[in-house]
Amino acid sequence: MVNKEQLTEVYKQNLENDIILNISRLKDIEIRKAFDIYYSSKLAGLIASGKYGIENMDAKYLAEDLIENESELFH
Repeated sequence: MVNKEQLTEVYKQNLENDIILNISRLKDIEIRKAFDIYYSSKLAGLIASGKYGIENMDAKYLAEDLIENESELFH
């Protein structure tokens, strides 16, 4: 039987994958570059920490927010 912590971890991993895919699509960049950008962002740290309930938000919205608010990562 799967416990709640395991489900939460799987959900976070899927969310991160969806965010990375959205970054790649929205910025028309390779997945690897989107991966590097995501894991260099403040957003990745917030999701990993589980603070503020951010991990419950829509992946596309989070990707758009990252693009808008962390534009320095795209240079």
